[in-house]
Amino acid sequence: MDNTAPPAVLTIAGTDPSGGAGIQADLKAFTAFGCYGMSVITALVAQNTTAVRKVHPSPPDFIEEQLRSVLEDIEVHGLKTGMLFDAENTRAVARTLRSHYANATQSPPLVVDPVCVSTSGHTLLAAEAVQVMIDELFPLATLITPNKSEAELLLSQKNATITIANLDDMISASEKLLALGSKAVLLKGGHVELTLADVERLAAARTDISVVREELLLDNMEILQVHEQDLASRPLVVDVLREADRTTLFVSPRIESTSTHGTGCTLSAVIASLLAKGQSLVEATRQATAFTHVGIETAFPIGKGHGPLNHLHALTQRVIPRPTATNPHPLTRILIQSAAKTWKEYVEHDFVKQLAQGTLPQECFLHFIKQDYLYLKYYARAYGLLVAKSSTYSSIQSATQTIINVINEVATHKTFCAKWGITEADLAATPESPSTTAYGAYLLDTGLQGDSAKLIMALAACLLGYGEVGLWLKKEAAKPNSWVKLEGNVYLKWIEDYSGDQYQSAVKLGLETIESLAVADPPNALRFQEWCAIWEKCTRLEKGFWDASLNLV
Repeated sequence: MDNTAPPAVLTIAGTDPSGGAGIQADLKAFTAFGCYGMSVITALVAQNTTAVRKVHPSPPDFIEEQLRSVLEDIEVHGLKTGMLFDAENTRAVARTLRSHYANATQSPPLVVDPVCVSTSGHTLLAAEAVQVMIDELFPLATLITPNKSEAELLLSQKNATITIANLDDMISASEKLLALGSKAVLLKGGHVELTLADVERLAAARTDISVVREELLLDNMEILQVHEQDLASRPLVVDVLREADRTTLFVSPRIESTSTHGTGCTLSAVIASLLAKGQSLVEATRQATAFTHVGIETAFPIGKGHGPLNHLHALTQRVIPRPTATNPHPLTRILIQSAAKTWKEYVEHDFVKQLAQGTLPQECFLHFIKQDYLYLKYYARAYGLLVAKSSTYSSIQSATQTIINVINEVATHKTFCAKWGITEADLAATPESPSTTAYGAYLLDTGLQGDSAKLIMALAACLLGYGEVGLWLKKEAAKPNSWVKLEGNVYLKWIEDYSGDQYQSAVKLGLETIESLAVADPPNALRFQEWCAIWEKCTRLEKGFWDASLNLV
């Protein structure tokens, strides 16, 4: 167990007896990210998921006393402010922080969440306090995190009236907000409905703007794209992080949910926690937006109104997140990302490109098809080992069916080879290449090690890899003036087989198999590293097949 003391993070905010917002939400977020949470209460708030009923503010001198009692005793690594209620309380907070850190070489990062109005519409900050916040607190802030309404209110104080209705407005507003004195601005986009087209248009026009697509599909994930909802027209949430020298967009799918109580509190608390742990603003914001997104998506019903998000989802010790509606294949995504370079070299191999153009030398293809025929024997035998390791009739049936599918595929191979003048006797007489033996021996060795999950990972890399190659070529072929040449291509059937419905149905089953395994038997960090290593090695061995074929010429 790590006995290192966690960073101490302080929230200065109001309460929420229903537990979803305010210091209660902040303290949960601090804990979820391994920080020691502390709180200074600016107001006692009688609220629940439906409404704020009454606010009892703390006297300014008592807020100052609370603050000093913490600051003079405990080294604070990060701070955040939430509801401050009025001008005098805001002044008390700013005055105390300035005083305490006046002689410090470096003050801890401060995140200011300019809370003005509750989700239910109740005013939480007196009008005269807004200017005080801008003049006295913002200059101390590492980051401010206004939403659309708060941003418009803050800018109106400086006679910079603006209506934020689109992504261009958000970029412009973030630049104006930065001029109010903080080191950085995170303009939250939860109340601005955008699409992927909006983001791509801006990214194309503004090369100085970076885009973080945390919850969206990346390159070489075609096997996921065809089995997940198309995001091209789906509403998105875009948060804009504006720093002095750069702008970063954080993009995620919009979730239709009433479990949004305390999302702003949670987001700013997570950022404060990660800044306290030494993360950059971009990385802290990336993790915070992802945490909040999943918190909303996995929320459980609480109360009769706008319930809280799920602060507990990250406390479950899972290396692999549970599948969700916007990410139904988390394990496969992580496996692909963990071996991204090798995976890309395999999927976009010169063998594949030449095959797609119809320029692959015939001897290279024939070498490959013969070795693939020999490899399938190893593949079927490996599934035989999986049958022996299976403990339920359904898993025995699934593995057995795959062996039958392989035998059927072998028959197809024979027919396919016959068209190229290769007889069954020729196939039987073909010596195994070193790459075939290496790959087949690795499969059997993995199967003999006793862990069925490791064998499943090894087998899945082959199944899903061919599916990815088939879909990548299909996508490329559909582009205008495509480099892929299907008409008259002697290898067209190969492309059609692996991009076709029958093989993609097998891919779908393979995806479901490994994702179900990760849910039913979640691995610890060490075991998951083994899974990733197996996936990467099998991808390399698959690439070796094509290397060996091209090396003939």
